[in-house]
Amino acid sequence: MSKPIVAIVGRPNVGKSTLFNQLGKQKVSIVDDMPGVTRDRIYLDANWQNHNFTIVDTGGIEIATPETTSEEKKILVEIRVQAQLAIEESDVIIFVVDGRAGVTPGDEEIAKILRGAKKPIVLAVNKIDNPSQALDVYEFYNLGLGDPIGIAAANAINFGDLLDEIVQHFPDSENETEDPDEIKIAVIGRPNVGKSSLVNAILGEQRVIVSDIPGTTRDAIDTHFTKDGIKFTLIDTAGMRRKGKIDLPVEQYSVMRALRAVDRADVVLMLIEAPKGVQEQDKKIVGYAHDNGKGILFVVNKWDIYPDKNDRSTNRFTDMLREEIGFAQYAPVLYTSAKTGQRVERVVELVKFIADQQTMRIQTSILNELLRDALQNNPPPSKHGKELKMFFLTQVDIHPPKFVLFVNDPELIHFSYLRFLENILRDRFGFEGTNIQFVVRKRSEEDDQ
Repeated sequence: MSKPIVAIVGRPNVGKSTLFNQLGKQKVSIVDDMPGVTRDRIYLDANWQNHNFTIVDTGGIEIATPETTSEEKKILVEIRVQAQLAIEESDVIIFVVDGRAGVTPGDEEIAKILRGAKKPIVLAVNKIDNPSQALDVYEFYNLGLGDPIGIAAANAINFGDLLDEIVQHFPDSENETEDPDEIKIAVIGRPNVGKSSLVNAILGEQRVIVSDIPGTTRDAIDTHFTKDGIKFTLIDTAGMRRKGKIDLPVEQYSVMRALRAVDRADVVLMLIEAPKGVQEQDKKIVGYAHDNGKGILFVVNKWDIYPDKNDRSTNRFTDMLREEIGFAQYAPVLYTSAKTGQRVERVVELVKFIADQQTMRIQTSILNELLRDALQNNPPPSKHGKELKMFFLTQVDIHPPKFVLFVNDPELIHFSYLRFLENILRDRFGFEGTNIQFVVRKRSEEDDQ
């Protein structure tokens, strides 16, 4: 099931990004990146009171606007786009306003859009960092969006009340009747990269409209098919928009739809347009798939029109891809042309392979043999004069494979040694196309028994 999406909207400089970043600093985030992995984030996977959800910073989404004659008009277009984007694709909207500035025409413009939305709105009055400002909150009742909540994003003041209000609007969990043996595939990528064409080529028939105009696919329709006795579901995110809504810049609109599709998927097909290479938005969506432990297959489409090809072009492109998206080194790369059908038949074959890799379980006895060999061949360095001792390694989960390493002191282990252990696991067992997660725990007396 997709996690609820919470979108942050508001005028420029009201503290949207500060709120977003501070939520991560306060350990609301359940994502813990290994040091050395950097990505420019537009999302934050979070947990509050046993509710898992995704926060999206609309200020971090690149807003493409037509050339305007004035800066004021450009800003107005941007905030309208952000508000409409949030209405379309989020479950809850955090509307951030500046308590020191009071209600502004820009706030009223956004409030007008949000009042027509059939979505819960949480009104966060920012920059309320001392009791003397408490009365400033009441002015924002004039926006007609319910009870405002005074916060100070810079100091994380009143975050508990804000989060309590957010999670109470989440829909109740539904018991989905999805077939656990069915492999769900999300097809993601920027508009016009060839997502619909690839879906058609995989299915061997015209199930969706194919056009060179970005955004022609209007509805999200899962497509079920069976190949070699295995059931698959294709989740096509090709510029999908609901009917009857205003048009939005498709590049930005697709982001939240892609996050939802990734949540539901087992394996993500990340389409890269060969002539254009890797774009920033590609990195962000792949980062989300990586953080959420999804299987990843890079599909470099339109390879038939890649300029100046030679027998080394695929190697050079793969090297570039690995450098641009360094955190997903494990993901296979397939060069295709949905238009000509080149290598399309390998897509489903690789998806099945990656799904198998994600569900692989390794016996504890074998893991500890590997650990002993690793320690003998490459002992971990000491830290502050203290020696790191590793006692036990065991696999505790799949989708993605997760391993628990018991040590004498988790503070002594360096991330580079975890990467060393990961490389050993991949060399021995593969785990291609899937993230590997490590949890380091201190050994207790209970663990010894």
